[in-house]
Amino acid sequence: MIWMRPLAADPSWWAGGRHPWNFDGCRTMAPMGRTPPHPQVSQFDLQQVLEALVDPVRRSIVTRLVTSGEDLKCGAFDMPVSKSTATHHFKVLREAGLIRQYYVGTSRMNSLRRTEMDEAFPGLLDALTRAVSAPS
Repeated sequence: MIWMRPLAADPSWWAGGRHPWNFDGCRTMAPMGRTPPHPQVSQFDLQQVLEALVDPVRRSIVTRLVTSGEDLKCGAFDMPVSKSTATHHFKVLREAGLIRQYYVGTSRMNSLRRTEMDEAFPGLLDALTRAVSAPS
């Protein structure tokens, strides 16, 4: 059940700045979702995708999602970077359109946007997977 707060005539009930509520058109306020914004397929930019994939940490995130075949929470990735740096890497991948992030309870889940990537750039993720799994 979503908690609803009546629309106040005086918006001083929140402590200044940006408030965490959206007007839902019914004279009530509803909480905004926690899902971060994701680009549409029409907004994908090849340069941005390639720049996201050039970093070995981000490439390892994508290949782990490809090989796992399921959505993984941020803590499931073994990365040689700090938590704040890992958060930055996930943001770069999300903004490039490679992953979709959403919450399940308190865990931020990551899913590979394979169908959308294949629609925009056919064969790119397959080539990446082959290159990573090929013996050196």
